[in-house]
Formats: sequence, C-alpha cells, structure tokens
Amino acid sequence: MSAITCSDKRPRIVTISTPKEIMSKQNLPYFVGISNLTAGAKGISMNMVVIPPGACAEPHYHEIFESGIYLLTGRVKTYYGDNLEQSVVNEAGDFIFIPPNLLHQPVNLSKTQEARAIIVRNDPSEREAVVHNNPGQVDVLR
Repeated sequence: MSAITCSDKRPRIVTISTPKEIMSKQNLPYFVGISNLTAGAKGISMNMVVIPPGACAEPHYHEIFESGIYLLTGRVKTYYGDNLEQSVVNEAGDFIFIPPNLLHQPVNLSKTQEARAIIVRNDPSEREAVVHNNPGQVDVLR
C-alpha cells in the first residue's frame, strides 16, 4: 500500500483564526475572515462587522454584489431605498438579504451594546465594491 500525499495544487481547507480588526469603507469595525487574499476564495467573502452602541454605517450600496447577513447580537434598524425612506428592524438570530445596488444604512438601536453580524457576499474581495451615497444621512436618534 502506498502512502497518500498532498500536493500544493490540491484543494485544501483554510482556517482564519482571530482576524485583525480594520475599519470598513462603511466606517465600522470589520474583521476580514474569508476572502481572496486570506483564503484564495474565488466567488465569496465572509466577514464580521461590528456596529458600536448608537452608531451607524455610512449610507452605501454594494455595486453588483448580493449580501447575506446573519445578525449575531443586537438590534439594528436598517434604512433603505433611494432616499433611505424605508426601514426594517432586525434582531439577533435574523437572516437578512440585501440585493445589489440597494442603498442602505444600518443603525444600532442600543446605546449601550454593540451589534455584531456575519456578512457573506458573492464578491471574493475583503474590500467589496462599496459606493457611498448620502441622500440626507439618517438621524440615528430617529
């Protein structure tokens, strides 16, 4: 019987342990997990975002890319639409889908606890195609 050897060209499992915090283009703390740079991903990225107490992201949309979000902790109100005129409130345990090119702005409703979410996009870059748009930024006290 011959031993099985692994070649560097064969697929492998990649583990990203304790990613470093960076500031996202949306102006929120961001932890890059799976991306083209960290894991060699070709079609997805998976990261964690933190919304500090009472904070919000910059109004933005993701050009071309879909976003799937799982809210781990917190309660977040997301304003969306051409003028951020619509909103939805999500709580820990919710799965959220944001289609491409939809202007949105998440706001942490708690003044004392951060909100954390896992975000998956069909974009392998850890710095996804974010387009800022400020149609009259939402007042986080609404």
